[in-house]
Amino acid sequence: MITTDLTPGSPCWLDLGAPDVRAAAAFYGAVLGWEYEPMGEVEGEDMEGGMFRTDGKVVAGLGKLTEEGARSAWMIYFTVTDADATTRAVEEAGGTVRVAPRDLGEWGRMAQYNDSLGGQFAVWQPGKNAGFELADEPGSLSWTELYTSDAAAAKEFYSKVFDWQYSEMEMPGGGGTYTLITPAGLPEERMQGGLMELGKQDLALTDGRPYWHPVFAVADCDAAVAAVTANGGSVQMGPEDAPGVGRLAVCLDPSNADFVVLTPAPN
Repeated sequence: MITTDLTPGSPCWLDLGAPDVRAAAAFYGAVLGWEYEPMGEVEGEDMEGGMFRTDGKVVAGLGKLTEEGARSAWMIYFTVTDADATTRAVEEAGGTVRVAPRDLGEWGRMAQYNDSLGGQFAVWQPGKNAGFELADEPGSLSWTELYTSDAAAAKEFYSKVFDWQYSEMEMPGGGGTYTLITPAGLPEERMQGGLMELGKQDLALTDGRPYWHPVFAVADCDAAVAAVTANGGSVQMGPEDAPGVGRLAVCLDPSNADFVVLTPAPN
C-alpha cells in the first residue's frame, strides 16, 4: 500500500498538467471531492496552478500545460535521496532526461525523465516538503500503474533506477501477466503499483508510447463514474469488479488525462 512515510522508490507526489486550470480544478472537485487552493505568487512570479486537498490534506498538484505538443496527463513522482545520482542511473539504464535536477526553493529537488521505452515519470528529493499528506484513503492516490510495450525491458530499467522488487500474477480470464511493484527492502504488503505489457494498438492514448497513470481511491466507484461523465469526462473501461482488488473504472478527464477510480475490496 502507498503510505505517507515516503521511503525511497515509493510514490510521493503527482501533479496534472492541464490546458485549462480552472476547468480541471472544477472537474476533479466534482469527481473526487477535492478542494483547490491556488498557488498565487511564488518568488515574485505569478503561478497558474495550485494544490488539491482532501479533508485539508494536500493530495496532488495542478499546473498549466505549457509544453508544446504535449498531452494533458498526470505525472507521478517517486522519492529519491539524491536526484543527481538518480539522473545518472536513468541515463546509464537507457532513459533520457526531460527536466534536469533543479531546486524548488527550500521545498526539495526534482527531475523528470523518459524511461528506456519512452514512459514519463519524475523524482522528488525531499527538502522541507516530503510530498503528499494523504494516501490510500478515499480522495487520494492508492496505486500507480504503468502500461508498457515491453514488460521485461521496463522491469530491467526501473530495477536499475529504483531497485524495485517484483512479483507476478496472472490476470483473470487469460488476460496476461501483471507485475506487482514493491519498494526495495519492504515487505509485499507495501506494494505500491504494477505494470502491464500491452500491444501498441492498446496504447493509442499516447500513440504507442508507454505511460504511467494514477489510481485514486473512492468510496463509491459508480458514483465517481457518474460524476466523471456528468462533468465532461469519459469512461474507457468499467465500472467492473476485479476479484480481490475492488470495483474500478478507467476514466479520462475532459482534456483526456487518464486516471482510475477504485473502491477497494474489503480486507
